[in-house]
Amino acid sequence: MELKTFQLEASESIANRYETYMKEPLLIRKGDIVPFYQNLSAITGAGKTIVLADAIEQIRAVTNLEPVVLWISKGKVVVGQTLENLSNGKYSENIPNYVVKPLLDCTEHNILDDNKGLILVATVGKFNQKDKGEGDRKIFKTGLDNANQSLWDMLKKRINYQGKKRELIIVYDEGHNLSDQQLDLLLELKPEGLIAASATTKVPKKLENYINRLKSDNNMEDKDLVVAISNKKVVESGLIKQHISIGGYLTPMEIALNGLLADMKEVEISCEKYGCDFRPKAIYVSNTNILAQTSEMDDILVPFRERKARPIQIWKYLVEKGVNPNEIAVYCNLKFDKKFPKPENFNLFAGGENDYDSFIEGNYRHIIFNQSLQEGWDDPSCYFAYIDKDMGSVTQVTQVIGRVLRQPGVKHYPDEKLNMANFYIKTDEKDVFKMIIEEVKSTLSIEMPEINITYRISSGASNGKATVGPRLIKELPDVAVNSHDAVMDIEKLINTMNDYSNDAINTVGSGTTIKAIATVGENKKIKEVEVNTGHSNKVSVRWVFKRELSKLAKGATTLCDYSLSKFDALIEYSSNATAHIKDYAKKIAEVYREKSIIVQNPLDTFEVGEIFVNGKEYEFTNSVHPKYSDFNDFELKFAQELDKCDYKWMRNPKSGFFEIPLLDGKGTDNFNPDFIVWGNDVIYALDTKGDHLIQTDSERKLFSIDKACDGPDLEIRLISEKKYNDKGQVIDINGYTVWKIKQGKVQPVHCDALDETIKICIDK
Repeated sequence: MELKTFQLEASESIANRYETYMKEPLLIRKGDIVPFYQNLSAITGAGKTIVLADAIEQIRAVTNLEPVVLWISKGKVVVGQTLENLSNGKYSENIPNYVVKPLLDCTEHNILDDNKGLILVATVGKFNQKDKGEGDRKIFKTGLDNANQSLWDMLKKRINYQGKKRELIIVYDEGHNLSDQQLDLLLELKPEGLIAASATTKVPKKLENYINRLKSDNNMEDKDLVVAISNKKVVESGLIKQHISIGGYLTPMEIALNGLLADMKEVEISCEKYGCDFRPKAIYVSNTNILAQTSEMDDILVPFRERKARPIQIWKYLVEKGVNPNEIAVYCNLKFDKKFPKPENFNLFAGGENDYDSFIEGNYRHIIFNQSLQEGWDDPSCYFAYIDKDMGSVTQVTQVIGRVLRQPGVKHYPDEKLNMANFYIKTDEKDVFKMIIEEVKSTLSIEMPEINITYRISSGASNGKATVGPRLIKELPDVAVNSHDAVMDIEKLINTMNDYSNDAINTVGSGTTIKAIATVGENKKIKEVEVNTGHSNKVSVRWVFKRELSKLAKGATTLCDYSLSKFDALIEYSSNATAHIKDYAKKIAEVYREKSIIVQNPLDTFEVGEIFVNGKEYEFTNSVHPKYSDFNDFELKFAQELDKCDYKWMRNPKSGFFEIPLLDGKGTDNFNPDFIVWGNDVIYALDTKGDHLIQTDSERKLFSIDKACDGPDLEIRLISEKKYNDKGQVIDINGYTVWKIKQGKVQPVHCDALDETIKICIDK
């Protein structure tokens, strides 16, 4: 699986820090070190699992023995998914040098045989008990396959056939769930590293002691112990939805559900229109057997039609509104008496984790549950969530938001309805909803500031919408990178790259010396102990080359022939061969950027869809949509003047709609012009710029765009306040500057008034 650039940066940061720390680790006592610690902090949907997998593959490349990784998590379902993804699924190709097994399937041979790294996957419940001599948790029991030695003891010793101790890395997904008791058991294994993935930096008390030691004796700060993935980069990458719409309904449940079903139908239509390979799903969160009105238990000794439990009421109303019962799942411990059974078409999953696989196989589009739906369920095609009034606490609302945040297709769509998560909160009091919303808004603005959030309160049948549709049909061309002219040069470079298949000298790195720093006695004197280590584990040339090229120019990775035998050669990560391979990756990235061009295809177009409107709205006359929002002062003045011209125009959403690729490699890979204008046989992409950006952006974003065939031209203009010369220096604080490309050079054109500026912008 290809990693996003920000994911590569995060995984490399963890691995590099591990390598650095292990050269001079802190000692607790002879033979025992203070374990390396990192917390991977990222929001839901950022791809924590693939980052962790890539990090341990990189760590393997810098260790001299094949490491053992104990990968644990709290939930059975999450662990099951992790095991499948790492062993046979979408992440298996990212860890080719590891054997992946369930923890309880580990044998003594797996520990002794270190031809490959070893990943053991388990839930916390497999080892979390204070008395390891009691109970039925199999990890502490001796089995025939374990050669009279418990699995726990084998993990503690982890000796290979040569009598050398393998390094142990513990990976804890959802690390904020780690308790002191669990940590004590894990630290008994004396791991070299502990890597937690969590949205919070909260840690158990005992781990705090180690962290304080790392800070005081190793001069580390908080930032050295946390790798934080930028929320903005996650949103821009298309991994999660861009917008959240939260509605409070001071109405009967049925009104809120009507709004949800109507909006869901519109999203279905948009899915068909834009050729999406999914259909939207909805979840409904409510109490199970307790009646909302009286807090009494629902009577199970009555016919189904008389039942008042909320999941049943929701199910009956969905069916009444035309939803096929085969598309509805009820995932909760809803009770029935054998005298009054559920209908045959009522799909009930009351067994929790034991029913999860059957539930997933059904691919249901409407799921009713009571917060018990497993952590592992976060289907990207889920766009809608109804939250019943008794479930509408701040914590519960934010948890449900996490379930609906992932974006299908890992891309944003031309219609903002397809980029938005929708919530319908049933409440009895306006003030209660406002309180919930204020707290949720405060939480989300800190945790997810890059996501646009809109709130509305409905007291009747009307359903205020967060999106606005176009009032006329307009289309935009696909804009892409054409690398045809780069292919031959890239092929030549790969052919001249060294083949290390039979090289026993340049493929080997130098041995390393580790300085172990020990704190001795109460006066904390520092003692250094030098330890000679062997060479690092070998990796394939392919692995080194693809990683490096992906960081430098991801688009170039698809232009290389990785089937060549030279890519199979094994080299050490600290060798001369690695430096040579990285140098060639850099050369190929440069060729890709120099020889590729940006091309637009007038025959391959997409239709402008709905846009998200939030905050103060402004109405316009000649625009594609009746109103827009989210302007700064200059953008608003520009839009109001642009609206006076005869051409149709639109405000381009800041990300995910009309994007133009960039090839310079000096920042983002795309840019989104602020405005789009449809002229006569030309489309203008207009971008207003601030003072601090104009020099850089005039170099990056101004270029000619070729056409793949006949059709309207596409031209870029940058607009700034004040008058600038061609060196980006202000020559007059009054007026405006339009930046254009003329005869291949950037040319600033000065204007005294905004109406003149608009005319220059749309003058071909």
